[in-house]
Amino acid sequence: METDSLISSYSFDLPPERIAQRPADRRDASRLMLLRRDGTTEDRIFSDLPELLEPGDILIRNNARVLRSRLIGRRRGGGAAEILAVRRDDGDGREAWLCLARPANRFKPGREFVFADGRLSARALGQDRQGLVRMEFSLFGDAFLEALEKFGQVPLPPYIERSARRPTPEDGQRYQTHYASRPGAAAAPTAGLHFTPELDRRLLAKGIGIAELTLQVGPGTFRPVKAKNLDNHRMDAEWYEVPEAAWRQAIEARVRGGRLVAVGTTSARALESAALGTGGAALSGWTDILIRPGHRFSLVDGLVTNFHPPGSTPLVLAAALAGRETLLAAYAGAVEGGYRFYSYGDAMLIWRAEKG
Repeated sequence: METDSLISSYSFDLPPERIAQRPADRRDASRLMLLRRDGTTEDRIFSDLPELLEPGDILIRNNARVLRSRLIGRRRGGGAAEILAVRRDDGDGREAWLCLARPANRFKPGREFVFADGRLSARALGQDRQGLVRMEFSLFGDAFLEALEKFGQVPLPPYIERSARRPTPEDGQRYQTHYASRPGAAAAPTAGLHFTPELDRRLLAKGIGIAELTLQVGPGTFRPVKAKNLDNHRMDAEWYEVPEAAWRQAIEARVRGGRLVAVGTTSARALESAALGTGGAALSGWTDILIRPGHRFSLVDGLVTNFHPPGSTPLVLAAALAGRETLLAAYAGAVEGGYRFYSYGDAMLIWRAEKG
C-alpha cells in the first residue's frame, strides 16, 4: 500500500515517561509482549521465552560488542571537543577511524586534538559524505582498542539521560549483551540485553537452538528518517558476517520444520542480507538493506525486539513482519499498558503475519 511508504504512517504518541532510563533489575525480568500471527497479544515476562518457543526452533542473535568509543578532550590550543569512534577506515592505506564529532566545526583537516588527559592524541583528516570526521590517532590496531576500553565511555543513546552525560558503572555492564564477543559496534543490539546465561541453558534444554552472527551497529541507528517517503531513504551501510556454521544450523532447522527467530532487527537485517547476497559474498559484506512492508522474508519467521521510536527504521522493519496496522495497534496497547520503550525497555516476540 502507498500508505506503508510514508514515514508519517509510522508515528504514534509516546509519553516521555515511557522511555526507559534504567534497565530492569534483572535482565530477563523485563516484560515481554507476545504478538501472534493473527494480531492478538499477550502480556508475559521475558523469562517466559522458552515456553513461547518449540523444540527445533532456533534463535539467531547478534554478538557485536559495543566499543567504549566516546572520548572527551579538547582541540590542541583550543576548546572542548568530543568524538564517538564509529568504524575503522583504511581507505588511503593508513589506519584511521571515522568518528561522530562535536562541535563539528572544530574538526577541520589538519587540526590536532588530545583526549584522556593527553594520553591519546589525534589529527583530523577530513569528512566523508555522511559528515563523519576521519581521524588518525597516536595509537594503532589493538593498542587503540585497548585505549578505548581504558579511557573511553559507553556511547549511550541520546535519549538516555545521565548527569553530565556520563554513563554509570551499571551502564558499562548492562549496555552490553552477556554474549558480546566481536568488538566494533557503536550501539548495542538491544534485543539481546534481556538474555542471561541461565535463560540460555533453559532454551537449550528444551531443544531450542541458539546461533550467533555479527552486524556491527553504526550510528545510523540513532539517525531520524528525514525523507517523507521511504523510497527516498538510504540506510547507512553496516558490516555483517554470518558464520557458515550458523548458516547451516539455521537452514537445517528450517528443513526440519523449526522456526527461525531473529533476536533484534540487526540480526534480521543480517540474515535477510545474507539470503539476498547483498554483500557480494552471501555470508558477509556491507549491507544497507531497508526492510519495509512488502519485503518477502526469506528466512525470518519471528522476531524478538524492543519497542522502537516513532518513525524509525527498526519500527518499519517490525511492521514488515507483523503488518503496519497490527504493529501500531500493539504499540498503542503497550503505551496504555505501561510498557517501557527503547534500549533499556521491554521486549516483544513478533510472529510473521498470516498474510505477511
